[in-house]
Amino acid sequence: MQDNSPVSPLLRHWPLVAFLASAAMLAAAHAFETFAKLAPCHLCLKQREVYWVALSVAAIGVLTQRFAWAKRTRMAVLWLLAVAFLFGAGLAAFHAGVEWKWWPGPQTCTGGATVSIEDMNALLSGAKVTAPACDVAAWRMFGLSMAGWNALVSLGLAGLSFMAAMRAFKQGGLR
Repeated sequence: MQDNSPVSPLLRHWPLVAFLASAAMLAAAHAFETFAKLAPCHLCLKQREVYWVALSVAAIGVLTQRFAWAKRTRMAVLWLLAVAFLFGAGLAAFHAGVEWKWWPGPQTCTGGATVSIEDMNALLSGAKVTAPACDVAAWRMFGLSMAGWNALVSLGLAGLSFMAAMRAFKQGGLR
């Protein structure tokens, strides 16, 4: 069976691509935090956790591909990646909805910021330090916040994971 679709090379190496995509999303989140000084809220940190899970699952898929039982683990890895990215898309969409005030966020929505030395000095000097709120978008591009963009990226990664899993199933499943 010849697969000539434009995404075929991505699907053939999906655990590695998912690993790199997860690492890139984590790097981007940390770059926004470090260089743009955009402290993450509670829901932002939860979205990062999804990428850490996906990164770990993808790493298992990459590391086990040379073993005799690789086909069995590959199917599990592909489906786990699809579920993780789909969960991430849902979480990011929920966060975007909180930012648009469509529904309330969790009680922990005002915590989660990292504390720097400058923050500690300001606090000791009597300044008021506030944690970032989940219902305020710190950054937007083309009308979408980081949570909105993350929902789209995660949904795309979930779709590609699903396609990779279906492709592997059609090519022999668990044999």
